[in-house]
Amino acid sequence: MPTLEARTKSAAAARGPKVAVQSLERARVPRDTVALARFLLGKILVRQLPAGSAVGRIVETEAYLETDPACHAFRGMTPRNRSLFLDLGHAYVYLCYGTSFLLNVSSEAAGTGAGVLLRALEPLSGFELLRREVAAQDLARGPGRLTAALQVDRRYDGIDLFARGPLWIGSDGTEIGSIGESVRIGLTKAADARLRYFVAGSDWLSGARRLNV
Repeated sequence: MPTLEARTKSAAAARGPKVAVQSLERARVPRDTVALARFLLGKILVRQLPAGSAVGRIVETEAYLETDPACHAFRGMTPRNRSLFLDLGHAYVYLCYGTSFLLNVSSEAAGTGAGVLLRALEPLSGFELLRREVAAQDLARGPGRLTAALQVDRRYDGIDLFARGPLWIGSDGTEIGSIGESVRIGLTKAADARLRYFVAGSDWLSGARRLNV
């Protein structure tokens, strides 16, 4: 079986020449939570490491609204969730069930608690710098695997994801053709809300197959 490094290089070669990633302009990013969840599909998440950068395309998101009982901000601001109340584009990182860190993007104006969970990435380059023992297909499939692969934890809570740094989001100009939607995964509150969005046809999605069509 090809190594992660070989598979990553092969996938990158199939896509053609590497395209430069440009920073996002906050003024041009939608402040509506659902609109942001859809807008972030196809955008690039960059993790800067001492040995280089790992770059992946966002292919799956979930929206969490201020009035949503499944949102951590639903009952107001706390020391844990205060980053959700920051201006659009800041990281909210929390520990889920004591096992996995999850990465969210604050989605509204400062003072409004809402965000978008990043659920899955398509690895583009540099992932050979990370966890080689994990199959490439599963490296960033699911929000806990995504943060584990990119070595993201509470140290990154509150950082500006629209500014270049150790962890940031940009664009390489790719346009997403079709966006799918489904209920969110693993919830008991507001479980029927169709607030999960994904790049239709992507091979890198998490969740059951029935949710990805």
